[in-house]
Amino acid sequence: MKNQSIKQVVAIGVGAALFVVIGMISIPTPVPNTNIQLQYALQSLLSIIFGPLVGLLVGLIGHAVKDSIAGYGLWWTWIIASGLFGLAVGLFRKYIRVTQGVFELKDIVFFNLIQIVANALVWGVLAPLGDVVIYQEAAEKVFTQGIVAGIANAVTIAIAGTLLLLAYSRTQTRSGSLKKD
Repeated sequence: MKNQSIKQVVAIGVGAALFVVIGMISIPTPVPNTNIQLQYALQSLLSIIFGPLVGLLVGLIGHAVKDSIAGYGLWWTWIIASGLFGLAVGLFRKYIRVTQGVFELKDIVFFNLIQIVANALVWGVLAPLGDVVIYQEAAEKVFTQGIVAGIANAVTIAIAGTLLLLAYSRTQTRSGSLKKD
């Protein structure tokens, strides 16, 4: 158990740092202050491998540090949404079999259903709703930003996150693959 918690702490630190670095690379969308970003694919991988707490903290810490470095201030509604995204994906880790060396079509489909629902919920509902309630932002503006961000994240995770999980699963010993001679 102690060894597992050390791995989780390291995963949180490395994951948050990579979240920041990868998050600095962004492709603008036609919607102001909304970019296509790849750090959520990495966060998804870590959430599936290490669980919901790691996913939550990678998102919270990574997004807060990224916002601090970027210089536009801390946008807490979106920072919290990043954390909740990792938490949501991590809650379903036991149904995604990458740690057992298996990532077949049904795993890929289930993973992508989970991440799409999580993206829709956190970016299409929670983050914009928080912006309206907390920051008194215009609902039309922030819901447009949230929906575009959710779609962009879902697509990048469907591609990059699926590839990362596929690659990781191939590094694991497949359950039942070892036989005694």
